[in-house]
Amino acid sequence: MTSGANRKSSSLDTSLILQDVIGEVSLPRVSGTEAAPSKIVGRVSADISQTERWEHFKCRMSGFRNKYLVQPGLYAFGEPDANANVLVSANYKLSFDALRQELEGLNFWMLVLDTKGINVWCAAGKGTFGTDELVRRIIEARLDSVVKHRRLVLPQLGAVGVSASEVRRRTGFRVSFGPVRASDIPTYLRAGYKKTPEMSTVRFTMLDRLVLTPMEINPSMKKYPWFAAGVLFLFGLQREGILFSSAWNGGLPFLLLGLVAIFAGALITPMLLPFIPFRSFAIKGLIAGLAAVFLASLTPVIANSHDNLMLRVVTFLLFPAASSYIALQFTGSTTYTGMSGVKRELKIGMPLYILAIFLSFLLLIIFKLNEWGVI
Repeated sequence: MTSGANRKSSSLDTSLILQDVIGEVSLPRVSGTEAAPSKIVGRVSADISQTERWEHFKCRMSGFRNKYLVQPGLYAFGEPDANANVLVSANYKLSFDALRQELEGLNFWMLVLDTKGINVWCAAGKGTFGTDELVRRIIEARLDSVVKHRRLVLPQLGAVGVSASEVRRRTGFRVSFGPVRASDIPTYLRAGYKKTPEMSTVRFTMLDRLVLTPMEINPSMKKYPWFAAGVLFLFGLQREGILFSSAWNGGLPFLLLGLVAIFAGALITPMLLPFIPFRSFAIKGLIAGLAAVFLASLTPVIANSHDNLMLRVVTFLLFPAASSYIALQFTGSTTYTGMSGVKRELKIGMPLYILAIFLSFLLLIIFKLNEWGVI
């Protein structure tokens, strides 16, 4: 779902610390017949290294998350035996490590699906965390020769992609959808695979939303230098050539308003998401943008510079629209909307964004021509 969730890469992350790489090993037989060697990727500890902690930080702050994945397959956590639980997850390493941290001290098997480095929730929506992939991994790992029982514990957020009845029909394994949060898994297992209503509730607190905002701010900030260069060129362009003083004095308010639009859409809107009226993310971002631009326009550096009517119109046309567009990108990071809602918003919003840009550019051209005395 998120714009930041499109995590696709063909390379495998090599920083995963395995206690020992097992490869093909022969485990004790769990049936009355001879079992083929089971394919185990490795044995993993719950300890998160300092290198991995730094990588987690980079995932939150940059595009590093696009290649942060582990090899799919069956992993041993601790010292699992034939009676140990089998948990299923995605091969996005941040999801993988979340389980490692929360389940310290437990012995279990982890069956990791190839979701192309996408987290469980988004991969379920895209179909990579799905029935066919789960069945394929069960068969490839020869899971029936690893454990005596026939139960798999999947994340609740992966339920949309997996048909429990189909998995049982094709493999004999029963699917149980566990809690939303990894921290509740130990309690869930001790309770005999029973969830409380709280375990099934998706919470999306302000802190949860705040953690995601760097992934929304960074893409916009990478484009900001191009916007700044265009603004400085436009305001600096005079009949005599490009003048630095004109570029700085005329462009500074727009440079500041560009930053206001980015943080209104990528920070303020996500933080205040439940409190801003209307369901539409585009409208939420527009409201936040209008409020932020209005407050910014009261500051002396902008109020004293933009005494021209056309520049004021551009200010309240372009920058709230930019905030709205940036806020719309946050849809994939939230529990508030689905794919159909996102498509509907884009279908309505994109023509309006294009119109706002066109009208703003037209007004700026008229402003420059008027400044030069042409009209």
